[in-house]
Amino acid sequence: MDMNLTGKTAVVTGASRGLGLAIVAALRAEGMRVVAGSRTISPELKETGATAVAVDLSAAEGPAELIGAALAELGELDLLVNNVGGGDGGEGQLDGFLGFTDEHWHQTHELNFLSAVRATRAALPSLLRRGGSVVNISSNGARMPHAGPITYTTAKAALTAFGKALAEEFGPQGVRVNTISPGPSLTSMWEDPNGYGAALAAKMGLEHHQLLAGLPSSMGMTTGKFVAPEEIATLVTYLASPHALSVNGADYVMDGGAIKTV
Repeated sequence: MDMNLTGKTAVVTGASRGLGLAIVAALRAEGMRVVAGSRTISPELKETGATAVAVDLSAAEGPAELIGAALAELGELDLLVNNVGGGDGGEGQLDGFLGFTDEHWHQTHELNFLSAVRATRAALPSLLRRGGSVVNISSNGARMPHAGPITYTTAKAALTAFGKALAEEFGPQGVRVNTISPGPSLTSMWEDPNGYGAALAAKMGLEHHQLLAGLPSSMGMTTGKFVAPEEIATLVTYLASPHALSVNGADYVMDGGAIKTV
């Protein structure tokens, strides 16, 4: 299906690897002009042909800096993808609520929630002029907050609520805002030998590869596999396209059936 996105413009945050990289590649394949923001610029990101901007999106000024660079490069914006996230590394993430300091809470919410608030605030004037859209990448952990570090899942819950509120305010003004909530995907959170998955495996007395092999079924994913970044990227292209003009305020859960409630 042609998504009719050729020549449109987009900004993607957290774009150097994983979901962000897959989203950039998918948007570029649809003919979009993309500015991609990330703390580091990976060779894979350069290969997509996107304009890469090195920026710390957890810093208060970072998101506005990225949007400013995108406006200078692209002119007006048609799409903002708030993908950047993290703060779910291995060390200290398995100690429960009492193990998290104010600094842990602050850092995780700055990156996973406030970065989206700041990027959206900076991009909205242009998106309003263009009748553009916003796609937030949250997590099914927003609905299953016990399923990951409490700092991370509550930040994602805030991001999901943020998207719903924005859709209500700006939908009548021509800007659609939607959310995608993936389940476990084979990104650094699970694959990195120093990440959350490796730490969880060690705590459970498993080899890292054993945890990964059994994780989808243990989390109730009826598909029996991790969510592929390319699946999420394809949904982003649909939500950004004219085919989804009546989709606003939605939260698409893509987690292999892990969430069992209606």
